[in-house]
Amino acid sequence: MQCQYPGGFRRSNIAVNAHSEDIGSRALFAELRRLGQVEGHNLKVEAYGREQNTSGPEALAAEIVRSNPDVIFVIGPGAPFFKKLTSLIPIVVITGDPVKTGIAESLAHPGGNFTGVSIDAGVSIHGKRIALLREIIPTMSKLGCLALRWSWNGPVSGPAIRAAAEAAGLTLAVGLVEFGASEADYRTAIESISREGAHAIAVVDSPEVDRNKTLIARLIGNANLPAIFTHPDYVEAGGLMSYGPSFLDFYRRSTSYVNKILKGGKPADLPVEQPTSFELVVNVKTARTLGLTIPPTLLALADEVIE
Repeated sequence: MQCQYPGGFRRSNIAVNAHSEDIGSRALFAELRRLGQVEGHNLKVEAYGREQNTSGPEALAAEIVRSNPDVIFVIGPGAPFFKKLTSLIPIVVITGDPVKTGIAESLAHPGGNFTGVSIDAGVSIHGKRIALLREIIPTMSKLGCLALRWSWNGPVSGPAIRAAAEAAGLTLAVGLVEFGASEADYRTAIESISREGAHAIAVVDSPEVDRNKTLIARLIGNANLPAIFTHPDYVEAGGLMSYGPSFLDFYRRSTSYVNKILKGGKPADLPVEQPTSFELVVNVKTARTLGLTIPPTLLALADEVIE
C-alpha cells in the first residue's frame, strides 16, 4: 500500500515479522534510515510479532498479508506460511534453506516474490558446533537438542542436525517446545534432556525460542549442562558458547534488499545471499562454573571471550 501525504512525498509501507525487542530489528531500522528510508517521513513500518497475535504463525502471516504492505520482512522459519498466502507482495527473508522450504527456485535465481539471506543454505554448521563441543567434552556421546517443534519437524533444521549427529557418532536427546511455551514448558524440555543423559545441549534457533534466551541460558545452567547456541546474546546471558553467522550483518544485508525493492527492484532478480563469516563466542566464567576447561587452542579461535 502506498499513499500520498502532505508535502507531496510518497510513503512506502513495510511489515516486519519479528520480535519487537530484537536487536537485529533495531539494526534494520537504523540501516533503513542510513539508506534514506525514514520512518514517519517516507516510510511506515508496522511491526508484527507474538505480542500482536497469539493465535500462531499462520494466523499472524494472514494478518500481515491482509494489511497489503509494499514489502514484508520475515525473520525465521515462517516464510512458507506467507508463500501460501501471496505471490504478489515482495518478501525479504532471513531464514534457513529457501530452496528446501520451497520459497525460492534457486539461490542465484529465486524466481518468485521471495529473496533475502539464507542462514545455512549449502553450509552445514551443525557439524562444526558438535566439533566445538567435543573440544571441551571429548567423551561426549549424546547431544541434547532444544527446539521449537515446528522447526525441528520441518525440512531444514531437524534433518540437518540429525545428519550431523549421525556423522559424528552421536545419539540425540530431543526436547521440543510449542509456540507460546511457558517457563515451565522450557524447564520440562531441558530436564527431559538431562534425564536422558545428554552431555551437552545445542539450542536450535528460531525467533520464538530466541526471545526466551535469558530464561533458556538460566535453565540450562541450573541443569549443569554445557550448551552451544547460535547467537552471542545467549553467551552474554550466561550460556557457554555460541557459533554462527553475524546476524547483525544479515540484517544490514537484507535491509539493502528492502531498499532496492522499495525503489522498484524485483525479488526474483535479487539472488539470495549466504553467510561469508562466522563468529565464535566463549564464556570462560560459565566454563569454570561447570567445571570445564576451555582449551587454549579454542580460546585462540574465539572472536570474543567473556571472562
